[in-house]
Amino acid sequence: QVQLVESGGGLVQAGGSLRLSCAASGSIFSLNLMGWYRQAPGKQRELVATITPGGATNYADSAKGRFTISRDNAKNTVYLQMNSLKFGDTAVYYCSLTMRSRDYWGQGTQVTVSS
Repeated sequence: QVQLVESGGGLVQAGGSLRLSCAASGSIFSLNLMGWYRQAPGKQRELVATITPGGATNYADSAKGRFTISRDNAKNTVYLQMNSLKFGDTAVYYCSLTMRSRDYWGQGTQVTVSS
């Protein structure tokens, strides 16, 4: 059983910053991909960023230059530092872990950016 627990969401003004955290627990194998996705009201869930155990990252164009994903392999934790937040970043942010061809998801954390 794998559990992902996110924290760090909230309400922030445009131009502000937030840091999301996601801790994975359970039977975690070292070879896994961790990442962040988001889903705005009425829209499909979309990729924000992913990171490999070795630190290789991939970002959506909307996140490049503003968001930074990082991870602590010893703690099975992934972070998302979000700077220069825009109203359009408002969404529920979900942590993901892909391991042995299976995807696991957190419960989501709300990020609301006021304009």
